[in-house]
Amino acid sequence: MFEKFSFSKKQIQNYYKSSLRDFEIASKSDIPEVSFRFCYDSLLKLAITICAVNGLRVKARQGHHVELIEKFSTFLKDKDAEVIVNGMRSKRNWDLYGGGAITSEKEAKEYVVFAKSVFNKADNYLHQKNLKLL
Repeated sequence: MFEKFSFSKKQIQNYYKSSLRDFEIASKSDIPEVSFRFCYDSLLKLAITICAVNGLRVKARQGHHVELIEKFSTFLKDKDAEVIVNGMRSKRNWDLYGGGAITSEKEAKEYVVFAKSVFNKADNYLHQKNLKLL
């Protein structure tokens, strides 16, 4: 599912900036579904960033998001991230393919709070690797 790849610092910075941009949209939106979707996307992009830092590029195949989330949570040593982000993935899939899912305002806010904590863990991880991406 992954292949070794040597990313440039600029490529990694672009992934990270994109994840932060999506998180900002999630944080500012008053529409729960928008907040949820951008929150999920921001976490996937953050996972891509962390894998890139470790020289891994995910290949787009069936189940690649599951593998990406698993690898990301392993690097961050955060099993909760794997469980919650996979739950978000399932909810997103149900929304896309299963006839729709409703995200409440409360639930969307909880996802944003959770994502913020994951971004903090990722920032600490990057700091430990002596990487400054912004």
